[in-house]
Amino acid sequence: MESSVLKRNQKRIMRTFRVRKNVRGCAEKPRMSVLKSNQHIAVQLIDDDKGLTLVSLSTTMKEFRDKKNKKSKETAKIIGLKIAQMAKQKQIDRVVFDRGRYKFHGLIAELANAAREGGLQF
Repeated sequence: MESSVLKRNQKRIMRTFRVRKNVRGCAEKPRMSVLKSNQHIAVQLIDDDKGLTLVSLSTTMKEFRDKKNKKSKETAKIIGLKIAQMAKQKQIDRVVFDRGRYKFHGLIAELANAAREGGLQF
């Protein structure tokens, strides 16, 4: 009998692949992948054809170190706006949103809406 931790991790991996099988990024329209841990939020723009990360941003970076609450809706909004700004600098205006295993709710929704406000289309 498998332990509950192994089952939970296996379900998480399957959920991620179930979402990602329909989401594919290219150079013109990269995949915007979101990662949420217990303390931090990270976002990457990925070109799946070449296997390159074009832009990345995380609360573990230097500019967010002095923030007290690194995983909040305000921080997610800031990250969404900054990732949109960084994408605009690389002439990227359209992306494919990859929510991973997370529901489009709370922090993920705030980040996505802020990225839309910043000018990204998805």
